[in-house]
Amino acid sequence: MDTFKKLKHFYWPYRKYFFISLVFLLFVTSITVVYPIIIQQTIDEVVAKDRYSLIPYIAVIFFILMLVKGLATYYHQYLGDLFGITSVYKLREALYEKLQVLSFKYYDNAKTGDLMSRLTADVEGFRFFLSVGFAELLRITLLILLSLSVMFYYSIPLALVTMAAMPFLAIVVFQFDKRVHPAFRKIRKSLGLLNTRVQENISGMNTVKSLSREDFEIGRFSSSNDHYRQNYLNTANIWAKYFPLMEFIGNVCAVVLLAFGGYLVINGGLALGELVAFFSLVWYIMGPLMNLGFIINLFSQSKASGERLLEILDAKEDIVEKDNAIDTSIKGHVSFNNVTLTYVEDDDSALKDITFDAPSGKTIGLIGATGSGKTSITQLITRFYEPEEGNVLVDGRPVSEYKLKTLRKHIGFVLQEPFLFSTSIRQNIAYGNPDMSEEQIIDASKRAQAHDFIMEMPEGYDTMLGERGMGLSGGQKQRIAIARAICIDPSILVLDDATSAVDMETEFKIQKALKEVMKNRTTFIIAHRISSLKHADEILVLEDGAIVERGTHDELVTNKGAYQRIYDIQYQDREAIMNTAQL
Repeated sequence: MDTFKKLKHFYWPYRKYFFISLVFLLFVTSITVVYPIIIQQTIDEVVAKDRYSLIPYIAVIFFILMLVKGLATYYHQYLGDLFGITSVYKLREALYEKLQVLSFKYYDNAKTGDLMSRLTADVEGFRFFLSVGFAELLRITLLILLSLSVMFYYSIPLALVTMAAMPFLAIVVFQFDKRVHPAFRKIRKSLGLLNTRVQENISGMNTVKSLSREDFEIGRFSSSNDHYRQNYLNTANIWAKYFPLMEFIGNVCAVVLLAFGGYLVINGGLALGELVAFFSLVWYIMGPLMNLGFIINLFSQSKASGERLLEILDAKEDIVEKDNAIDTSIKGHVSFNNVTLTYVEDDDSALKDITFDAPSGKTIGLIGATGSGKTSITQLITRFYEPEEGNVLVDGRPVSEYKLKTLRKHIGFVLQEPFLFSTSIRQNIAYGNPDMSEEQIIDASKRAQAHDFIMEMPEGYDTMLGERGMGLSGGQKQRIAIARAICIDPSILVLDDATSAVDMETEFKIQKALKEVMKNRTTFIIAHRISSLKHADEILVLEDGAIVERGTHDELVTNKGAYQRIYDIQYQDREAIMNTAQL
């Protein structure tokens, strides 16, 4: 029950719905046990004694009881569902909020499909047990206790004979639970992997089709699907083994009851009506005991789901805001003092002893091979990660002293692979500042060289985009992302290879527009093209996480170092192309 105790604060505040539901459940269960008693009275006191005039009254009593039971069942079920639905509503919100605060380090290893499975299938599995499982367990307990009470009242020897089968049934149920819980955990895990496979395939459909890898993807999906099928079959096999055994024990008990009960009736130790009532009551015990497998099934699924949900809720928050974090305006002066960053323990450092100073309004260029640490520098400024050693300062204060929202709302990001939401172009541009006026949105779009192509679309700024901006070219998506960054009016602007997907002419236009945007803002330009950062106030050249060169473009292009090698390669290629064109 540890899993349910840890999740208690989600469902306990709504316990009133649960307890009121139980009151109606008590009515339902009591009326259920009354049925055999009425049958016993009808046989022994009416039929056996030829008092047939009482039958209409008994029928009326039956009708009233069924009406009361129907109303009680309605309120019991509705309030039970209200308890479960309200509880998981809060649980789902807490999970989503937790996912918003978890650091990039968590998402480095997380799988999207698995997280989606936890927020949907696992939450629903937990809800179903809250709505049905708890109440069903109590119903079974009440039904067994009330039925046993009536059975002992009718005949103690017959009740004891009936109870003799219960220990065997309890052992079978215990063994069933021992095997079925791990089986259901495997099902949940394999379902998460299956969802991940589907999500990745759909998101990467362009890549799959362009490389003609449809058959390969079908094979991978079939493998994951088969793994899920095998886990479900293993669980079905457990059910198939144990449920017939439970039913067999119940049937043996019924046979013994009829044999011994018939003997008592013949010898006058038990009335015929009492035997008939006894036979109904024994199934009120055996049926629920066998149904206990269903409850254990619900409990096992819910427990497995709860454990997977707790893995998210208990995940370590690497980036924690201080209690006394400050909320103030930021000018944009960035300093790195001997900063070292390691993403994975015992792995090579992504950044090694990085030191530089970027005064407010200056432009810093970052260049180097893929994996050299360019993006890592900018991710430390926003506290997406924490440095292992050294200090990252903004306006002379460590970034850890700022409120996260304060820090990040002053930093505009244009990523190498911009993400656009499935909403209108207008909403995507104003995403970081929803209160922007139409004029401000259009102005930002013009600065990013996006206004013209937006107006050529059927509905202009109201054009709805597909998932991840489907329907736009790579260059168009990046220009919208640049407009989005301009809209938040950041003190620090980060362009992470922001013009990599545009042609040279468009790149020139964007750079021209960005020169105005970059005024009085500290700007970090991550680029592979020297043309994108040659105007920077200082260029940092990185290799294997370390700064190997620094200076202006004019200084670095003649010092025969790494920067000059990159320059020579890029401009030799350009000269070769121009010579070919002239020929």
